[in-house]
Amino acid sequence: MFAFTDIVLPAALVIDLAIGDPRWLPHPIRWMGAAIGYLEPVFRKLIPNRLFSGALFASALVMLVWLLTWTIVWAAHGVNAVLGILVETVLIFYCISIGSLRDAARQVKITVEQGTLEQARAAVAWIVGRDTRFLDHAGVNRAAVETVAENLVDGTISPVFYAAIGGAPLAMAFKMVSTLDSMIGYKNDTYLEFGKAAAKMDDLANYIPARLAVPIIALAAQILFGSGKKAVLLVRQDGRSHASPNAGLPEAAFAGALGVKLGGPNTYHGNLIEKPYIGAHLNQVHSRHIARACKLMVLSSILWVAVIWMAMLFINTLHGFAII
Repeated sequence: MFAFTDIVLPAALVIDLAIGDPRWLPHPIRWMGAAIGYLEPVFRKLIPNRLFSGALFASALVMLVWLLTWTIVWAAHGVNAVLGILVETVLIFYCISIGSLRDAARQVKITVEQGTLEQARAAVAWIVGRDTRFLDHAGVNRAAVETVAENLVDGTISPVFYAAIGGAPLAMAFKMVSTLDSMIGYKNDTYLEFGKAAAKMDDLANYIPARLAVPIIALAAQILFGSGKKAVLLVRQDGRSHASPNAGLPEAAFAGALGVKLGGPNTYHGNLIEKPYIGAHLNQVHSRHIARACKLMVLSSILWVAVIWMAMLFINTLHGFAII
């Protein structure tokens, strides 16, 4: 319904890389988290069947976010085109989360190199979901690199993919799917049934973007480190060595590009989860690899937005010829 202008995606990425996610700035993703926390007990009481109530809960929130965002964008475009462009740009900026992760990961690197192990564990705890209390320095470094790799998809590849297809409303709907998965998509007694639909929705939403991310990461790795081929080869070898159907692909691409071993056992919410290693024959992760991973994430994001932007220009050009 909305004309997707050529400047929206690049502008949204530039804003994110410039300012990240400052705590003083109101953020829709935090509102999504608050809504999930508030409405979860309501849906649990509404329908006794945990599987069905969880599916209804996740579906209702995703649809609500899409509808609310659609209404905001529609109203903004109804006022004038410039306001519509500005509103779409800001909303898609909110969906991209690379700048803040880059800054947080860099802080982990600094803390590992200059602080105590306890401080390093506390720093990495801000950006990972695992239990960091028993990590050694290598474990802290590995956790930082893994979250940078995995969140490239959640933070840029997927939201930009959905923004290109359906504008800010679809990008925001994806972020609600991602937020639901991060809050209730756990395989424990509390969420095994109630959060199952949210976890499956996240797997499905990231399925295509995670696979499109591999050649982008490989291209960025080739430009930065000359290791694009190694990234692709390790994806073929170990990309499916992960419980998630998607997370192993970018992690394997990063592991191959950086020449490091990722994966392995981790503790989540007090439970030890056995995971196979990705690139078991490669080197341990050092703090310098965190900085390299951040560079790889940022360049991959820029290349991805450039590819999508050029694809949209090409499609618009073909559409113009068809009209003529």
